Amino acid sequence: MFEGFDFLNFWADSEYARKEYVSEPPSDQLIADVEGELGYKLPASYIWLMKRQNGGIPVNTCFPTKVPTSWAEDHVAITGFFGIGREKDCSLCGALGSRFMIEEWEYPPIGVAICDCPSAGHDMIFLDYRECGPSGEPKVVHVDQEMDYAITLLADSFEDFVRGLVSEDCF
Repeated sequence: MFEGFDFLNFWADSEYARKEYVSEPPSDQLIADVEGELGYKLPASYIWLMKRQNGGIPVNTCFPTKVPTSWAEDHVAITGFFGIGREKDCSLCGALGSRFMIEEWEYPPIGVAICDCPSAGHDMIFLDYRECGPSGEPKVVHVDQEMDYAITLLADSFEDFVRGLVSEDCF
């Protein structure tokens, strides 16, 4: 998993990231509880990354797209990765987590919201389980509330999504 990928400079450390996103590494029991609460098995690559740092803001926050979104003509941006847990607002089961986005912001129930975006909730990054079912390997998509909840495929797997993140300087 993530063979050859350099995580040495992956995370941007800041007080804001620690306060809003980063939690203690999840236990196997917490992972099972969160999966049960969400109704989806999390990808092994997501769990692997969260066991090393459970949520946070990456250094590279942009992902190229082939179609325009409400954010930009050629990419989407993320604010941070939701960690596995409940204690932080920006965690999978936190106050601003996946269920909140689906139930309160009316995002489509296609899977699990894993990243928020700089639009303050008007677009999100989801693990999309529509093709694979709740126990399969989900794709990663951008869901754009500003464009009638348009869904744009970003990557075929979570690992591919992480590997595809680039600096905003590229745009």
